[in-house]
Amino acid sequence: MSELINSPFVGIVLCLVSYQIGLKVNKKTHIDLLNPLLIAIGIVIIVLQVGRIPYEAFNQGGAMINMFLGPVTVVLAIPMYEQLDTLKKNSLPILIATGVGAITSIISVIGLCKVFGLEDTLMASLIPKSVTTPIAVEVASKQGGIVGVTIAAVVVTGILGAVIAPSMIKLLRLEKYPIAAGLAIGASSHAMGTSKAIQIGELEGAMSGMAIGMTGIFTVLFSLLL
Repeated sequence: MSELINSPFVGIVLCLVSYQIGLKVNKKTHIDLLNPLLIAIGIVIIVLQVGRIPYEAFNQGGAMINMFLGPVTVVLAIPMYEQLDTLKKNSLPILIATGVGAITSIISVIGLCKVFGLEDTLMASLIPKSVTTPIAVEVASKQGGIVGVTIAAVVVTGILGAVIAPSMIKLLRLEKYPIAAGLAIGASSHAMGTSKAIQIGELEGAMSGMAIGMTGIFTVLFSLLL
């Protein structure tokens, strides 16, 4: 039994099954708060606790899935390519919006960390919270942050973005401005938010995908000045 628990198979199967359950629950309920990833995280935590499975054993398979995060992000280039003409026509607004989004995220983290008296290590860990995980991990590492905290912050930020994006679009009346809506989602909640943006609309998904890359680049550049 211990050999099975300590094999990468357990982590991989647990992640895949948990996410599939999350997808089915989300599709049946149509409740944004019941995000598939959020449900999957809950299921994994419960199984690890109840089954007394060591995190190190689970992470043997989890690390293999994590390895594909970078390549999978490239898939987001497909909707961007399909909206290439729109991207070209709006290149300047896209640059400005993603640049402002990146610096706003960084400044807000620094400001809140100062207000609550958090250590510089935690601040460095939280600065790249709004960019995709591979970029966030590298930025945090260079700044002396804690990678585990960074990953947790990125996940929470992405889930919140995916959950509240539809409501925020309605609240700010951005239904008629898909470019602005997509850029806002991608700049604030990276790939997880983009998965929701794609469901909202093709143009929103393309713009959100573009925002991921541009916000990531700006975050790296701005972090070098800290």
